[in-house]
Amino acid sequence: MHDIAIIGAGPGGLFTALRLHQRGIPTRIYESVPELKPLGVGVDIKVYGVKEIEEIGLLDEFRAMSVDAVDSVFYNHFGQEIYAEKCGVHMGYLHEQRFVHRGAFQMMLYRAVLDRLGPDAVQLGARLVNYEQDDTGVTLHLEHRDGRRESVRHGAVIAVDGIKSVVRAQMHPNLAEPHYSGITMYRGTTLREPIRDGHTILHVGDPRISTMIIYPIADDFEGTGKQLINWVVEVEGEETIEDWNQLGSTDDIIPLYDTANLEFLDLQQLMRDAREVYLFPLIRHDPLDSWVDGRVVLLGDAAHAMYPRGGNGVCQAILDARVVAEQLALHDDPHTAFAAYDAERRVPVNRIVMNMRGEGYEVVRRMVAERTDGTPLDTREQIEAVLPLAEADEIFSNYHRLVGQPLRDGHETYSSGFRTWETT
Repeated sequence: MHDIAIIGAGPGGLFTALRLHQRGIPTRIYESVPELKPLGVGVDIKVYGVKEIEEIGLLDEFRAMSVDAVDSVFYNHFGQEIYAEKCGVHMGYLHEQRFVHRGAFQMMLYRAVLDRLGPDAVQLGARLVNYEQDDTGVTLHLEHRDGRRESVRHGAVIAVDGIKSVVRAQMHPNLAEPHYSGITMYRGTTLREPIRDGHTILHVGDPRISTMIIYPIADDFEGTGKQLINWVVEVEGEETIEDWNQLGSTDDIIPLYDTANLEFLDLQQLMRDAREVYLFPLIRHDPLDSWVDGRVVLLGDAAHAMYPRGGNGVCQAILDARVVAEQLALHDDPHTAFAAYDAERRVPVNRIVMNMRGEGYEVVRRMVAERTDGTPLDTREQIEAVLPLAEADEIFSNYHRLVGQPLRDGHETYSSGFRTWETT
Protein backbone atom coordinates (compact mmCIF):
# COMPACT_ATOMS: atom_id res chain seq x y z
CA MET A 1 0.00 0.00 0.00
CA HIS A 2 1.29 3.44 -0.95
CA ASP A 3 2.36 5.87 1.78
CA ILE A 4 1.75 9.34 0.36
CA ALA A 5 2.99 12.74 1.48
CA ILE A 6 1.03 15.76 0.29
CA ILE A 7 2.78 19.12 0.23
CA GLY A 8 0.29 21.92 0.89
CA ALA A 9 -2.99 22.18 2.80
CA GLY A 10 -4.86 24.42 0.41
CA PRO A 11 -8.17 23.21 -1.03
CA GLY A 12 -6.39 21.04 -3.61
CA GLY A 13 -4.15 19.33 -1.07
CA LEU A 14 -6.98 18.73 1.39
CA PHE A 15 -9.25 17.39 -1.35
CA THR A 16 -6.49 15.04 -2.48
CA ALA A 17 -6.11 13.70 1.06
CA LEU A 18 -9.85 12.99 1.23
CA ARG A 19 -9.79 11.22 -2.13
CA LEU A 20 -6.81 9.08 -1.09
CA HIS A 21 -8.52 8.26 2.20
CA GLN A 22 -11.54 7.00 0.25
CA ARG A 23 -9.18 4.57 -1.47
CA GLY A 24 -7.62 3.43 1.80
CA ILE A 25 -4.26 5.01 0.97
CA PRO A 26 -2.26 6.29 4.01
CA THR A 27 -1.63 10.01 3.69
CA ARG A 28 -0.01 12.88 5.56
CA ILE A 29 -0.07 16.58 4.68
CA TYR A 30 2.81 19.00 5.30
CA GLU A 31 1.92 22.70 5.34
CA SER A 32 4.29 25.65 5.79
CA VAL A 33 1.94 28.02 7.66
CA PRO A 34 1.63 27.53 11.44
CA GLU A 35 -2.15 27.91 11.43
CA LEU A 36 -4.81 27.55 8.75
CA LYS A 37 -7.15 30.52 8.61
CA PRO A 38 -10.20 31.21 6.41
CA LEU A 39 -8.40 33.66 4.12
CA GLY A 40 -9.28 34.87 0.65
CA VAL A 41 -12.44 35.96 -1.08
CA GLY A 42 -14.87 34.20 -3.42
CA VAL A 43 -14.57 31.20 -5.70
CA ASP A 44 -17.02 29.97 -8.31
CA ILE A 45 -17.39 26.19 -8.01
CA LYS A 46 -18.52 24.89 -11.38
CA VAL A 47 -20.88 21.96 -11.83
CA TYR A 48 -18.07 19.45 -12.27
CA GLY A 49 -16.54 20.67 -9.00
CA VAL A 50 -19.83 20.25 -7.13
CA LYS A 51 -19.97 16.68 -8.45
CA GLU A 52 -16.59 15.99 -6.82
CA ILE A 53 -17.78 17.54 -3.53
CA GLU A 54 -20.82 15.28 -3.55
CA GLU A 55 -18.63 12.22 -4.13
CA ILE A 56 -16.57 12.90 -0.99
CA GLY A 57 -19.75 13.22 1.07
CA LEU A 58 -19.67 16.94 1.82
CA LEU A 59 -22.43 18.28 -0.42
CA ASP A 60 -24.91 19.13 2.34
CA GLU A 61 -22.31 21.01 4.37
CA PHE A 62 -21.09 22.77 1.24
CA ARG A 63 -24.61 23.82 0.27
CA ALA A 64 -25.16 25.30 3.73
CA MET A 65 -22.17 27.65 3.36
CA SER A 66 -22.52 28.57 -0.33
CA VAL A 67 -24.97 30.21 -2.74
CA ASP A 68 -26.72 28.54 -5.66
CA ALA A 69 -25.96 30.18 -9.01
CA VAL A 70 -29.10 30.69 -11.12
CA ASP A 71 -28.32 33.40 -13.69
CA SER A 72 -25.20 34.75 -15.38
CA VAL A 73 -25.76 38.14 -17.03
CA PHE A 74 -23.39 40.21 -19.19
CA TYR A 75 -23.40 43.98 -19.54
CA ASN A 76 -21.46 46.50 -21.59
CA HIS A 77 -19.60 49.44 -20.07
CA PHE A 78 -22.82 51.44 -19.91
CA GLY A 79 -24.70 48.86 -17.88
CA GLN A 80 -26.74 47.64 -20.87
CA GLU A 81 -27.44 43.93 -21.00
CA ILE A 82 -25.95 42.04 -23.94
CA TYR A 83 -26.33 38.36 -23.02
CA ALA A 84 -27.53 36.03 -20.28
CA GLU A 85 -27.57 32.33 -19.53
CA LYS A 86 -28.74 30.02 -16.78
CA CYS A 87 -26.29 28.26 -14.47
CA GLY A 88 -25.94 24.74 -13.12
CA VAL A 89 -29.12 22.68 -12.74
CA HIS A 90 -31.12 25.67 -14.00
CA MET A 91 -29.44 25.21 -17.39
CA GLY A 92 -29.87 21.43 -17.36
CA TYR A 93 -26.58 20.31 -15.88
CA LEU A 94 -26.42 17.29 -13.60
CA HIS A 95 -25.15 19.36 -10.67
CA GLU A 96 -25.42 22.85 -9.26
CA GLN A 97 -22.97 25.68 -9.76
CA ARG A 98 -22.31 27.39 -6.42
CA PHE A 99 -20.46 30.45 -5.11
CA VAL A 100 -18.50 30.23 -1.85
CA HIS A 101 -15.88 32.02 0.25
CA ARG A 102 -12.56 30.33 -0.45
CA GLY A 103 -11.52 30.36 3.20
CA ALA A 104 -14.79 28.80 4.34
CA PHE A 105 -14.43 26.12 1.68
CA GLN A 106 -10.86 25.35 2.74
CA MET A 107 -11.83 25.10 6.41
CA MET A 108 -14.68 22.71 5.58
CA LEU A 109 -12.17 20.42 3.86
CA TYR A 110 -9.69 20.82 6.73
CA ARG A 111 -12.29 19.75 9.29
CA ALA A 112 -13.17 16.72 7.17
CA VAL A 113 -9.50 15.70 6.88
CA LEU A 114 -8.96 15.91 10.65
CA ASP A 115 -12.20 14.02 11.31
CA ARG A 116 -11.56 11.23 8.81
CA LEU A 117 -7.77 10.90 8.79
CA GLY A 118 -7.10 11.88 12.40
CA PRO A 119 -5.67 14.93 14.22
CA ASP A 120 -2.09 14.10 13.15
CA ALA A 121 -2.93 13.97 9.43
CA VAL A 122 -1.81 17.58 8.89
CA GLN A 123 1.55 18.84 10.11
CA LEU A 124 1.50 22.63 10.18
CA GLY A 125 4.55 24.90 10.24
CA ALA A 126 6.62 22.45 8.18
CA ARG A 127 8.15 24.07 5.10
CA LEU A 128 9.61 21.85 2.39
CA VAL A 129 13.21 22.72 1.52
CA ASN A 130 13.80 20.02 -1.09
CA TYR A 131 13.37 16.32 -1.78
CA GLU A 132 15.51 13.33 -2.66
CA GLN A 133 14.33 9.99 -3.97
CA ASP A 134 15.50 6.48 -4.74
CA ASP A 135 13.94 3.23 -5.92
CA THR A 136 11.97 2.71 -2.71
CA GLY A 137 10.76 6.14 -1.64
CA VAL A 138 11.20 9.88 -1.22
CA THR A 139 12.97 11.79 1.53
CA LEU A 140 11.52 15.22 2.33
CA HIS A 141 13.78 17.76 3.98
CA LEU A 142 11.65 20.07 6.10
CA GLU A 143 12.28 23.23 8.07
CA HIS A 144 10.04 24.10 11.02
CA ARG A 145 9.07 27.55 12.24
CA ASP A 146 11.53 27.32 15.14
CA GLY A 147 14.38 26.65 12.71
CA ARG A 148 14.53 22.95 13.44
CA ARG A 149 15.34 20.74 10.45
CA GLU A 150 13.75 17.35 9.91
CA SER A 151 13.86 14.66 7.24
CA VAL A 152 10.88 12.36 6.73
CA ARG A 153 10.41 9.38 4.47
CA HIS A 154 7.38 8.48 2.32
CA GLY A 155 6.67 6.11 -0.53
CA ALA A 156 5.63 8.94 -2.87
CA VAL A 157 4.87 12.67 -2.87
CA ILE A 158 2.04 14.75 -4.33
CA ALA A 159 3.04 18.42 -4.46
CA VAL A 160 0.10 20.80 -4.11
CA ASP A 161 2.23 23.71 -2.97
CA GLY A 162 0.75 26.39 -5.18
CA ILE A 163 1.87 29.02 -7.62
CA LYS A 164 5.34 29.30 -6.03
CA SER A 165 5.84 25.55 -5.76
CA VAL A 166 9.18 24.45 -4.29
CA VAL A 167 8.69 21.03 -5.86
CA ARG A 168 8.01 22.42 -9.34
CA ALA A 169 11.16 24.56 -9.10
CA GLN A 170 13.26 21.49 -8.24
CA MET A 171 11.54 19.29 -10.82
CA HIS A 172 11.96 21.87 -13.61
CA PRO A 173 15.06 23.91 -12.69
CA ASN A 174 15.38 25.36 -16.20
CA LEU A 175 11.78 26.47 -16.49
CA ALA A 176 11.38 30.00 -17.79
CA GLU A 177 10.54 32.60 -15.18
CA PRO A 178 6.83 33.52 -15.07
CA HIS A 179 6.05 36.97 -16.44
CA TYR A 180 3.46 39.65 -15.80
CA SER A 181 0.56 39.88 -18.24
CA GLY A 182 0.10 43.62 -17.74
CA ILE A 183 -3.25 43.06 -15.98
CA THR A 184 -3.87 43.51 -12.27
CA MET A 185 -6.86 41.97 -10.51
CA TYR A 186 -8.53 43.76 -7.59
CA ARG A 187 -10.54 41.38 -5.40
CA GLY A 188 -12.90 42.46 -2.66
CA THR A 189 -16.02 41.65 -0.66
CA THR A 190 -18.92 43.88 0.38
CA LEU A 191 -21.72 43.14 2.84
CA ARG A 192 -25.10 44.31 1.55
CA GLU A 193 -28.64 43.36 0.58
CA PRO A 194 -28.92 40.73 -2.15
CA ILE A 195 -28.43 41.92 -5.71
CA ARG A 196 -31.36 41.04 -7.98
CA ASP A 197 -32.61 37.70 -6.62
CA GLY A 198 -29.40 36.95 -4.70
CA HIS A 199 -28.38 34.15 -7.11
CA THR A 200 -26.85 36.05 -10.04
CA ILE A 201 -23.32 36.56 -11.31
CA LEU A 202 -22.82 39.86 -13.16
CA HIS A 203 -20.16 40.51 -15.82
CA VAL A 204 -19.75 44.22 -16.53
CA GLY A 205 -17.54 46.45 -18.66
CA ASP A 206 -15.52 46.99 -21.80
CA PRO A 207 -12.42 44.74 -21.42
CA ARG A 208 -10.37 47.35 -23.26
CA ILE A 209 -10.92 49.58 -20.21
CA SER A 210 -11.79 47.30 -17.32
CA THR A 211 -13.80 44.20 -16.43
CA MET A 212 -15.88 43.65 -13.29
CA ILE A 213 -17.36 40.34 -12.06
CA ILE A 214 -19.80 40.29 -9.11
CA TYR A 215 -21.45 37.39 -7.30
CA PRO A 216 -22.73 36.47 -3.80
CA ILE A 217 -20.69 34.02 -1.70
CA ALA A 218 -22.64 33.72 1.58
CA ASP A 219 -26.23 34.19 2.72
CA ASP A 220 -27.04 35.76 6.11
CA PHE A 221 -23.33 36.39 6.60
CA GLU A 222 -22.40 36.18 10.29
CA GLY A 223 -26.07 36.51 11.23
CA THR A 224 -26.47 39.95 9.63
CA GLY A 225 -29.30 38.91 7.33
CA LYS A 226 -27.24 40.29 4.42
CA GLN A 227 -25.25 38.64 1.67
CA LEU A 228 -21.48 38.78 1.38
CA ILE A 229 -20.82 39.89 -2.19
CA ASN A 230 -17.59 39.03 -3.97
CA TRP A 231 -16.37 41.37 -6.69
CA VAL A 232 -13.35 41.31 -9.00
CA VAL A 233 -12.01 44.11 -11.21
CA GLU A 234 -9.36 43.62 -13.90
CA VAL A 235 -7.42 46.57 -15.27
CA GLU A 236 -4.03 47.28 -16.79
CA GLY A 237 -1.51 48.11 -14.08
CA GLU A 238 2.06 47.94 -12.88
CA GLU A 239 3.56 44.65 -11.78
CA THR A 240 3.34 43.70 -8.10
CA ILE A 241 4.31 40.56 -6.22
CA GLU A 242 2.41 37.33 -6.92
CA ASP A 243 0.71 37.05 -3.55
CA TRP A 244 -2.97 36.25 -2.98
CA ASN A 245 -3.03 38.28 0.28
CA GLN A 246 -1.51 41.56 -1.01
CA LEU A 247 -3.69 44.44 0.16
CA GLY A 248 -5.04 46.98 -2.31
CA SER A 249 -7.24 50.08 -2.57
CA THR A 250 -10.29 50.92 -4.68
CA ASP A 251 -9.17 54.51 -5.32
CA ASP A 252 -7.78 53.73 -8.77
CA ILE A 253 -10.67 51.59 -9.98
CA ILE A 254 -13.83 53.37 -8.80
CA PRO A 255 -13.58 56.07 -11.54
CA LEU A 256 -13.47 53.36 -14.23
CA TYR A 257 -17.18 52.69 -13.68
CA ASP A 258 -18.59 56.23 -14.04
CA THR A 259 -20.68 55.17 -17.06
CA ALA A 260 -21.84 51.71 -15.90
CA ASN A 261 -25.33 52.63 -14.78
CA LEU A 262 -27.08 49.45 -13.71
CA GLU A 263 -30.63 50.25 -12.61
CA PHE A 264 -30.45 47.88 -9.64
CA LEU A 265 -26.85 48.38 -8.44
CA ASP A 266 -24.43 51.24 -7.82
CA LEU A 267 -21.11 49.63 -8.75
CA GLN A 268 -19.01 52.47 -7.35
CA GLN A 269 -20.78 52.32 -3.99
CA LEU A 270 -20.27 48.55 -3.94
CA MET A 271 -16.53 49.15 -4.12
CA ARG A 272 -16.57 52.02 -1.62
CA ASP A 273 -18.29 49.76 0.92
CA ALA A 274 -15.70 46.98 0.61
CA ARG A 275 -14.75 45.12 3.78
CA GLU A 276 -11.42 44.02 2.26
CA VAL A 277 -9.53 44.57 -0.99
CA TYR A 278 -6.65 42.52 -2.37
CA LEU A 279 -4.37 42.95 -5.38
CA PHE A 280 -3.22 40.09 -7.55
CA PRO A 281 -1.18 40.46 -10.75
CA LEU A 282 -2.11 38.06 -13.55
CA ILE A 283 1.13 36.14 -14.07
CA ARG A 284 1.80 33.83 -17.00
CA HIS A 285 3.29 30.49 -16.03
CA ASP A 286 4.36 28.42 -19.02
CA PRO A 287 2.53 25.07 -19.30
CA LEU A 288 4.73 22.13 -18.28
CA ASP A 289 5.67 19.19 -20.50
CA SER A 290 5.59 16.82 -17.52
CA TRP A 291 4.15 16.80 -14.00
CA VAL A 292 6.11 13.73 -12.92
CA ASP A 293 9.57 13.10 -11.48
CA GLY A 294 9.76 9.44 -10.48
CA ARG A 295 7.77 9.09 -7.26
CA VAL A 296 6.94 12.80 -7.13
CA VAL A 297 4.06 14.49 -8.96
CA LEU A 298 2.53 17.98 -9.21
CA LEU A 299 -1.16 18.81 -8.70
CA GLY A 300 -3.29 21.96 -8.81
CA ASP A 301 -1.58 25.33 -9.20
CA ALA A 302 1.82 23.69 -8.78
CA ALA A 303 1.11 21.79 -12.00
CA HIS A 304 -1.03 24.23 -13.96
CA ALA A 305 -1.16 27.74 -12.50
CA MET A 306 -3.79 29.61 -14.48
CA TYR A 307 -5.41 33.01 -14.38
CA PRO A 308 -8.04 33.02 -11.60
CA ARG A 309 -10.92 33.36 -14.02
CA GLY A 310 -14.11 31.34 -14.19
CA GLY A 311 -13.44 29.24 -11.10
CA ASN A 312 -11.39 26.72 -13.00
CA GLY A 313 -8.25 26.84 -10.84
CA VAL A 314 -9.81 25.28 -7.74
CA CYS A 315 -12.14 23.04 -9.74
CA GLN A 316 -9.39 21.60 -11.92
CA ALA A 317 -7.33 20.88 -8.79
CA ILE A 318 -10.11 18.82 -7.27
CA LEU A 319 -10.50 16.95 -10.56
CA ASP A 320 -6.76 16.23 -10.39
CA ALA A 321 -7.30 14.83 -6.90
CA ARG A 322 -9.82 12.25 -8.06
CA VAL A 323 -7.73 11.08 -10.99
CA VAL A 324 -4.47 10.75 -9.04
CA ALA A 325 -6.26 8.77 -6.33
CA GLU A 326 -7.83 6.49 -8.93
CA GLN A 327 -4.47 5.78 -10.52
CA LEU A 328 -2.71 5.13 -7.20
CA ALA A 329 -5.44 2.62 -6.36
CA LEU A 330 -4.92 0.88 -9.71
CA HIS A 331 -1.11 0.67 -9.78
CA ASP A 332 1.34 -0.74 -7.25
CA ASP A 333 4.15 1.43 -8.58
CA PRO A 334 3.65 5.14 -7.75
CA HIS A 335 5.58 6.28 -10.82
CA THR A 336 3.29 4.25 -13.09
CA ALA A 337 0.25 5.75 -11.35
CA PHE A 338 1.61 9.28 -11.65
CA ALA A 339 2.46 8.79 -15.31
CA ALA A 340 -1.10 7.61 -16.00
CA TYR A 341 -2.50 10.63 -14.13
CA ASP A 342 -0.22 12.93 -16.13
CA ALA A 343 -1.33 11.32 -19.39
CA GLU A 344 -5.01 11.81 -18.57
CA ARG A 345 -4.91 15.31 -17.14
CA ARG A 346 -1.99 17.39 -18.39
CA VAL A 347 -2.88 18.06 -22.03
CA PRO A 348 -6.56 19.02 -21.48
CA VAL A 349 -5.71 21.16 -18.44
CA ASN A 350 -2.91 22.95 -20.30
CA ARG A 351 -5.52 23.75 -22.95
CA ILE A 352 -7.66 25.40 -20.27
CA VAL A 353 -4.61 27.32 -18.98
CA MET A 354 -4.07 28.83 -22.41
CA ASN A 355 -7.78 29.56 -22.87
CA MET A 356 -7.88 31.45 -19.55
CA ARG A 357 -5.09 33.72 -20.84
CA GLY A 358 -7.62 34.88 -23.35
CA GLU A 359 -11.05 35.98 -22.28
CA GLY A 360 -13.02 32.75 -22.60
CA TYR A 361 -16.71 33.52 -22.93
CA GLU A 362 -16.05 37.02 -21.51
CA VAL A 363 -14.94 37.91 -25.05
CA VAL A 364 -18.56 38.76 -25.91
CA ARG A 365 -18.23 42.05 -24.06
CA ARG A 366 -15.13 42.95 -26.05
CA MET A 367 -16.91 42.03 -29.28
CA VAL A 368 -19.80 44.34 -28.46
CA ALA A 369 -17.46 47.18 -27.47
CA GLU A 370 -15.49 46.89 -30.70
CA ARG A 371 -18.56 46.54 -32.91
CA THR A 372 -20.19 49.60 -31.35
CA ASP A 373 -16.92 51.57 -31.16
CA GLY A 374 -17.37 51.81 -27.40
CA THR A 375 -20.67 53.68 -27.59
CA PRO A 376 -23.98 52.83 -25.90
CA LEU A 377 -26.58 50.72 -27.65
CA ASP A 378 -29.36 52.89 -29.10
CA THR A 379 -32.08 50.28 -28.69
CA ARG A 380 -32.48 46.87 -27.20
CA GLU A 381 -33.07 45.50 -30.68
CA GLN A 382 -29.63 46.75 -31.75
CA ILE A 383 -27.87 44.12 -29.67
CA GLU A 384 -29.19 41.33 -31.90
CA ALA A 385 -27.52 42.98 -34.86
CA VAL A 386 -24.30 43.66 -32.94
CA LEU A 387 -24.10 40.26 -31.20
CA PRO A 388 -26.53 37.72 -32.68
CA LEU A 389 -27.77 35.28 -30.07
CA ALA A 390 -26.65 32.28 -32.14
CA GLU A 391 -23.08 33.61 -32.32
CA ALA A 392 -22.91 34.18 -28.57
CA ASP A 393 -24.43 30.75 -27.91
CA GLU A 394 -21.67 29.09 -29.91
CA ILE A 395 -18.96 30.88 -27.91
CA PHE A 396 -20.50 29.74 -24.63
CA SER A 397 -21.11 26.20 -25.87
CA ASN A 398 -17.47 25.82 -26.87
CA TYR A 399 -16.33 27.02 -23.45
CA HIS A 400 -18.57 24.61 -21.56
CA ARG A 401 -17.26 21.72 -23.66
CA LEU A 402 -13.67 22.80 -23.02
CA VAL A 403 -13.97 22.52 -19.24
CA GLY A 404 -16.04 19.32 -19.42
CA GLN A 405 -19.44 20.09 -17.92
CA PRO A 406 -21.89 17.23 -18.72
CA LEU A 407 -25.58 17.92 -19.14
CA ARG A 408 -28.43 15.66 -18.13
CA ASP A 409 -29.18 12.62 -20.29
CA GLY A 410 -26.04 13.11 -22.36
CA HIS A 411 -27.39 16.14 -24.20
CA GLU A 412 -24.82 17.58 -26.59
CA THR A 413 -26.06 21.16 -26.66
CA TYR A 414 -24.71 23.46 -23.98
CA SER A 415 -26.28 26.77 -24.92
CA SER A 416 -29.29 28.24 -23.23
CA GLY A 417 -28.49 31.84 -23.97
CA PHE A 418 -31.17 34.46 -23.72
CA ARG A 419 -31.71 38.12 -23.05
CA THR A 420 -33.66 38.73 -19.90
CA TRP A 421 -35.36 41.84 -21.29
CA GLU A 422 -37.03 39.62 -23.90
CA THR A 423 -39.19 38.08 -21.19
CA THR A 424 -39.82 41.13 -19.00
